[in-house]
Amino acid sequence: MLILSAPSHSCTFATARVSSANSKLRQISCSLSVQSIGRRRCGYSFVLYCYTKAREMKENEAAEVSVVASEEIELGHSRAFLDIRTEEDLLSGIRREKEKGKLPPNIAEGMEELYWNYRNAVFQSGIPKADEHVLSNMSIVLDRVYRDVEDPFVFSPYHKAIRQPFDHYMFGQNYIRLLVDFRNSYTGNIPVFGEIEDNLRKGHNVILMSNHQTEADPAIIALLLEATNPYIAENLIYVAGDRVITDPLSKPFSMGRNLLCVYSKKHMNDVPELADMKKKANTKSLKEMAVLLRGGSRIIWIAPSGGRDRPDPITNEWFPAPFDVSSVDNMRRLTEHAGVPGHIYPLSLLCHDIMPPPPQVEKEIGEKRIISFSGTGLSVAPEISIHSIAASSANPEEVKEAYCKALYDSVVDQYSVLNRAIHGKKGLEASVPSVCLSQPWNQAAS
Repeated sequence: MLILSAPSHSCTFATARVSSANSKLRQISCSLSVQSIGRRRCGYSFVLYCYTKAREMKENEAAEVSVVASEEIELGHSRAFLDIRTEEDLLSGIRREKEKGKLPPNIAEGMEELYWNYRNAVFQSGIPKADEHVLSNMSIVLDRVYRDVEDPFVFSPYHKAIRQPFDHYMFGQNYIRLLVDFRNSYTGNIPVFGEIEDNLRKGHNVILMSNHQTEADPAIIALLLEATNPYIAENLIYVAGDRVITDPLSKPFSMGRNLLCVYSKKHMNDVPELADMKKKANTKSLKEMAVLLRGGSRIIWIAPSGGRDRPDPITNEWFPAPFDVSSVDNMRRLTEHAGVPGHIYPLSLLCHDIMPPPPQVEKEIGEKRIISFSGTGLSVAPEISIHSIAASSANPEEVKEAYCKALYDSVVDQYSVLNRAIHGKKGLEASVPSVCLSQPWNQAAS
């Protein structure tokens, strides 16, 4: 077993253990056979090999991920992106399918833009054979997008990650992995994540009240936990807005996550005549959530702000968006009424440079995706119970507001530590007594 020790000068948390089963090199295969995914039919086998070299802290070394596809003909499905050998093959494939009328112009434009932005970001990483990795990853992405254009997948209120016959979870992990600068990434309070996992195995529920930064948040969270807490990474359920389950470029990645699908308050009245439908859909999703919580051993991530963080328009500095009191209280009550023990933890995430949202909230689906290679950070603080807040006030509304503030303030405090570590270049020295930073992927690779 490998021991992760807290820096002696600032961390008060106990050491955490990482299983030596996390090897440096991993090969992951996903095979597609004649089975059904959602409402579509598959008739070919698709083998996805992911060769991951663990990242080292040494200068000029980085991750190397190779995704190689071998396929057989799928009846009725175009091979436009399955025989890609060069960049020109990929780009001409997009244009050819657009000219045939099989790809809507806006989706074709988005696919090409995504390719160039992803290519440029991965090239920033300096990994060997970056062009080959980009080409193999993007050919799979475009194939999955094209498949959904041909036969759109419909998400249910509670969507379980599709791991077979095609592993959409690992597909998303390996796509985003190349964008993460692990040398400048940090996880805070690993022992608390261990406590969370223990609670789940006891049959308890866990709610993570978090800020939200990018469409890539689920992959970032999972990547930063895969060395220490893969159980959390793979079983986390995300409360997701409708945009990531309707945008053609997002859907293939969303299919690899456990989702509770809701309509954000920010977009509830974008189309007034659809507002009632959205409210009814949200009610159905809340009922699904209640059923899940009654079963126990569930971990749910929610962003009580109702959307992604955005930079200050004047200073251009990023900061967690304020939490909505009613959203926090609704989750608390659902947890308390589940009939099994529940725990609420504040989680902080910093990864906005990977794939920042548009400056303002947009009504239309199909936002421009700017992508970068960047450091990322994730931290969790100890559980916060409303009972400790209630003792200081007899006014229920004041208690709700104070509880929301306590959770939000913890997220902000953790975010400040992550920001100093990543953007302030303080690294592990940014740790404070309440937030102990570490890089467990380095210990797992040694």
